[in-house]
Amino acid sequence: MNIHNASLTISAVSPKQYPASTFPEIAFAGRSNVGKSSFVNRLLNRKSLARTSSKPGKTATINFYNIDDCLHLVDLPGYGYAQVSKEEKKKWAAMIETYLSSREQLKCTALLVDARHKPTADDLSMLNWIKAAQGYALVFATKCDKIAKTKLSERLDEIYYTLDLGDDDILIPFSAETDLGRDDAWEAVLELTGLRGR
Repeated sequence: MNIHNASLTISAVSPKQYPASTFPEIAFAGRSNVGKSSFVNRLLNRKSLARTSSKPGKTATINFYNIDDCLHLVDLPGYGYAQVSKEEKKKWAAMIETYLSSREQLKCTALLVDARHKPTADDLSMLNWIKAAQGYALVFATKCDKIAKTKLSERLDEIYYTLDLGDDDILIPFSAETDLGRDDAWEAVLELTGLRGR
C-alpha cells in the first residue's frame, strides 16, 4: 500500500473518546513485550509514529492511527505484564473488551505473538476470544529477525500448533527490523478491511 499520510488520531480510554470516523479499523492485540508499536511503525514505514519503549506495559491507552483518511490501525494495550498492579490489569482488560465488543467500525482483530517463545495461556485466551468474535484468526509472529533462519520454520510450526490454527487462519512471520512480512501484512489488512485495490 502506498501511504501518503499517517498520524495518531487519538489515544482513547473510553468509547466517548473513540474517533467519530466511519472508515474501517483493524486492531492489534498482544502481550506487553511483543512489539506492537514497532510493528505499527514498520507497517507504516515510520520510525517513531507509534511510541516504543524498552520497558513493557507503557501502552495504557487505545491508540488510533489514521492512514490516508481511509483506515484506522488500532494499537491496543498489552496484556500479561507482571509488574502492573491487578487493578491496572483489570482496567486494561475492561478497556480492551469494551472496544472489541462494541466498535462497529472494527473489521478485524489481529494477534501478535513473539516468534521466539511458545504462545502463553494469555495469548491462547485472546485468540479464542478473537476467533469466537470473527470466526478466524490473523496472527503475526514478531521478532523473526532474532531467530536463526534454520530455526524459523520450527518456531512457526510451534506457534501454529499451540494456537490450534486451522485452514481458515492466517499466520504471518514478521520483523520490525527488516521488511519480512510487511507486504503480506498489508495484503491481509486490505483484504480483511475491504480496502483491496487502494
